[in-house]
Formats: sequence, C-alpha cells, structure tokens
Amino acid sequence: MIDPRILREDPDRVRASQERRGASSDVVDRALSADSARRAAIADFEAKRAEQKQMGKKVAQAKGEEKQQLLAEVKDLAAAVKQAEAAQGVAEEEWKKALKAIPNLADDAPAGGEDDFVLIEKVGKPRDFEAEGFEPRDHVELGKLLGAIDLERGAKVSGSRFYFLTGVGAELEFALINLAMEQAREAGFTQVIAPALVRPEAMEGTGFLDQVDDGVYKIEDDDLYLVGTSEVPMAAYHSDEILDPDTLPRRYAAFSSCFRKEAGSAGKDTKGIIRVHQFEKVEMFVYTTLEESYAEHQRLLEWEKAFLDKLELAYQVIDVAAGDLGPSALRKFDCEAWIPTQGKYRELTSASNCTTFQARRLDIRARTENGTTPVATLNGTLTAITRAIVAVLETHQQPDGSVRVPKALQKWLGREVLEPIQK
Repeated sequence: MIDPRILREDPDRVRASQERRGASSDVVDRALSADSARRAAIADFEAKRAEQKQMGKKVAQAKGEEKQQLLAEVKDLAAAVKQAEAAQGVAEEEWKKALKAIPNLADDAPAGGEDDFVLIEKVGKPRDFEAEGFEPRDHVELGKLLGAIDLERGAKVSGSRFYFLTGVGAELEFALINLAMEQAREAGFTQVIAPALVRPEAMEGTGFLDQVDDGVYKIEDDDLYLVGTSEVPMAAYHSDEILDPDTLPRRYAAFSSCFRKEAGSAGKDTKGIIRVHQFEKVEMFVYTTLEESYAEHQRLLEWEKAFLDKLELAYQVIDVAAGDLGPSALRKFDCEAWIPTQGKYRELTSASNCTTFQARRLDIRARTENGTTPVATLNGTLTAITRAIVAVLETHQQPDGSVRVPKALQKWLGREVLEPIQK
C-alpha cells in the first residue's frame, strides 16, 4: 500500500497518479473519508475509555447509595466502551481496505494506456530476411522441423495453450536457465528454487489477489494459489521480518514454474508458445532501501539487457505507461525482442520498482537509527523461457530450417547449430 502520510499530506499527488493511470480518483476520496472516520472512532473510544477509568476511581471512593448509583453508570459506560471499541475496529478495517484500493504512485511513468509507452532505446537491427533471400519460418514450423515443440500432443493431454518441449526444445530450456543462473550468480544474486503454490496472504501482499478471477489459478480445497511469477513467493519470503540494513540489498534469482489463465487473451497468440498457461522463468528479486531503489531499478534493466545481448537478439526498451502498470509498480521497463514472422517487438522481460508498496502490506522493515521503516522491493525477469525460445529460434534460423546457436548458449547445448530432424 502507499504511504498513508502522502495520502493525508498531499492527496492531490495521489489524484494525479490516478489520472496518469487513467483511473478514477474516487478511491482517494473514499480513503480520506475512511481515515477521518477512523480517527473519529479512535477519539470516541479513547474518550469513553478515559471516562470509564475516571468513573472507576469515583466508585472506589464512594459509599452507600452513591456507590450503587455509580456502579449502574459504570455498567452502562462499560457497554458504551465496548461498542466504541467495536466501532473503532470496523473503522480500522474500512480504512485499511480503502488504502489498499489505491495503487502505487506512478509519478514518473508516462501517462496513458498500453499504447502510450515511451521508447527508451533500440538495440541491434532486425535481420533482413528478404535481403538474405528467404522467407523466415515461424517458431511453430521450426519447432516441428527441429523436433523441439509438440503443440498437438500438448493440446491432447492438457488442452489449448499447453505444449511439450522435446529434444533440443527441452535442452534449450535448460540452457537458458543455466545461462540466466550463471549470470545471476556472477552478479551476486542468491539462487532460489521458489514454490509455485502460495497462501492468500502472499497474493494479497504483492497486489495480485485482485487479478484472481482473470489470471490466477486457485486450488479451492487448500486455499492456495498457483503463482504467475516467482515475484509472489519472493516478496513474501521476508514477510513479518525486520531486516538488518547492513544486509541490504538482498538479491535473489528465483526459478519457478508459472501459471496464468490468460482469460483476457481470447483470440490473442493462439498459435505457438508465446502466450501459454504454464512456463518456467528466472526472476530477479531485490530488497533494498527506498532511496536506493531507483538506482537498483536501472541495474535490473542493465542485467536484463545483458542477457538479451548474450542471446544476440534485436530488442527495444520501453518505459511502460502508467495505465499498463500493475497496482504494485511505481514504474516498469520492458525489453521487447523483435519477432521476425510477426514483424514487431514482443515483451521478453520486465523490471519493476514497487518501492515500499509490497513491503507495507507484508510488513517487511529494516531497522534504522530512527526505528524501523519499510524496505523497497523490485523485480525483474531474467528469462521467461517460452518467449526466449521463440525469439532465439526465429532470429537465428537458417534457410534449411536449422538454427544457429548464440555463442553464449553453445557450452550449455554442446553444439553450434540445431539441425532439423525433418526435411
């Protein structure tokens, strides 16, 4: 959640953020109203409680009929105190609910929706297949030629948007994971295998619970959720903890399977493995101070770019518009790789600064000279396997259907070229 002091002291800043997101500012007014009601309820309870204490002193000193009369009043006052305490509890819950309805402050993100991103840079040039004299195959055709992707059996076994990676397809996944983990280790990240099932508290704390109906799988009987990213378990990893500031930043590179309903993507990317229900990902996650989070955000982006450079891809970096941000993110940078057969750039990685938004919900703090303060959390995709495979296969294909292996992956795949098993 946002810092309540900002809401109280500068509500217009919060309204401006909502406007940048293309969202209603009604949540701001509701939260301010709930805060006022909460403060009034606290004052009423404390006043009645103080009166009750004073009355208790009078009873102790009174005698006879006066004492009996005061005892009757004490009984009535005790009921009023209990009622005021209950009202305070309700007001407190309404305040928390109203505050949690406000997304992070998108002060620096471009205003607008999905198409209003700002292009930061383009890296590399897309291959000119026409100049090379052949029509590029898409990753589905290449996957068949290489014996790497089996969509038909994926659909037979599990339904649409499922797949098997076989042969060099499976090898390519492991190679990408190994390359990502190697880079993360060299950058000082602690490697983690994260659980793919989490409790509701983790989902709520990271801001994903509101997306359950559209994008998240829930196991009703066990009250557990399948994660769409290991950001969720990693954000909750230090929940309810006070961290030593000398240990910050804490950097983790987490591997997990990821699951997404893709309920809102009917008709989008129905062919191939760009938009699927299950995939694997290596996610960078960082705990640091609020002050340092902005520089750390840039470092995450540079690590993502370095990985895409190792895959020898052409890509662009965009500053995502406020209306396309999740509720937790203050700002997000996406790296989008050029997909030849689609003739456009597609998202491969994202890096988000969530500042103290998630830490406030999950009660993750650092001890400072002035007490404890919420830490900042950041996340960044190092590699999302299926999309990386799409980009590598289509970018480095050759006229005969073989695929040149980027140099950085060769030691993991043990070959320089992936050869077709079908002609």
